[in-house]
Amino acid sequence: MFAFDPVILSLAVAIGIGLLIGTERERRKGERPAPSAAGIRTFALASLTGALSTIIGGEILFAVTIGGVFALTAFAYWRGFRDDPGLTTEVALVVTVLLGGLSMTQPGLAAGVAVAVAIVLAARTALHRFVRSVLNEDEVRDALIFAAATLIVLPLLPDQQMGPFGALNPHAIWIIVILVMAIGAFGHIAVRILGPRFGLPIAGLASGFISSIATIGAMGARATEAPGLLWPAAAGAILSTVATVIQMALLLAATNIATLEALLIPLACAGAAAILYAFIFAIRALRGDSGTVNERGQAFSLWTALVFAGMLSAILLASRALNDWFGVKGVIAAAAVAGFADTHSAAISIAALVGSGKIAVADAAFPILIALSTNTVTKLAASLLGGGWAFALRVVPGLVLVVLAAWAGWWLR
Repeated sequence: MFAFDPVILSLAVAIGIGLLIGTERERRKGERPAPSAAGIRTFALASLTGALSTIIGGEILFAVTIGGVFALTAFAYWRGFRDDPGLTTEVALVVTVLLGGLSMTQPGLAAGVAVAVAIVLAARTALHRFVRSVLNEDEVRDALIFAAATLIVLPLLPDQQMGPFGALNPHAIWIIVILVMAIGAFGHIAVRILGPRFGLPIAGLASGFISSIATIGAMGARATEAPGLLWPAAAGAILSTVATVIQMALLLAATNIATLEALLIPLACAGAAAILYAFIFAIRALRGDSGTVNERGQAFSLWTALVFAGMLSAILLASRALNDWFGVKGVIAAAAVAGFADTHSAAISIAALVGSGKIAVADAAFPILIALSTNTVTKLAASLLGGGWAFALRVVPGLVLVVLAAWAGWWLR
């Protein structure tokens, strides 16, 4: 019913940006050793100045305005350096001018960025505590590694089929590496947030995203060292299988969604069986003493992710070669052998073959379930070797139940 001039709306957004950021800075003025020169009015006017300079003189006047604000903030910082060496308010003032100018062309984007800036400014205490007291050196290093892998390495990799049989896509393989690291970091964060009160079950679920076989072996070793932890260790071992199912679903979704749809019912049945079997163990573990859990280690294992990538590449090559030589039967053989070491790499290789049109979607579920079955054999051995008969007798029935549930889901489908 009412028609507003877009320029007026953009100016309103600019003023709102200045008031939003200025409100947060005004509240901080009383906490500083010497109150800063910039408060809510200064920020509102600064944002409006950026918007008006864009209207009046375009990019040239806007650039001059930014230079003037830089000069004023530099002078204000120099004058109050001894009282408060912080640069937050001065930098926030410059950002506010930039957002005021941006609001004239992209008001929605400018408003969103302004909200993000205000949140960062308001979360000062929580951020400082998180960086100084919560994070450790290993986690900071892992965060930098993850950022480098995502923002530096990934854009440089070619996104095309390469190598023998055209089996390898470096860009797609590296995405899987990033996903493995992200899943491991998520599990680590879960343990850090929930703390040791939930003990080995939560640790088992989180560690299962990295390696369920290794987790089962570690839980068995813990049960051997402390027989009182037998129940929570068994719960952690079974819950690591839940992580296996979830991780497989995520990796298949990232590789080829059609393959995930073909395996949706088997994976749902397997996950439900694992959850139900682990429920009794988890309840007993949560009621008792779950021992100590190392919460301050690495967020993820880069070596595990790289080994996973190497294994995946080898399986992709073998699967593509066997498919070219022997058809679907060759793919099944390759998946069965690969499953003894890792079921995810076998599943991804099959999904990649489906994505490239080498095998049909209808033929993908069977070799992946074969890989899941052979991987379960390895888990059975790990439970017996790591925890002995007492531990294995509690874990093995659950592992067998999970595989049978997966095959039952395949048969039903």
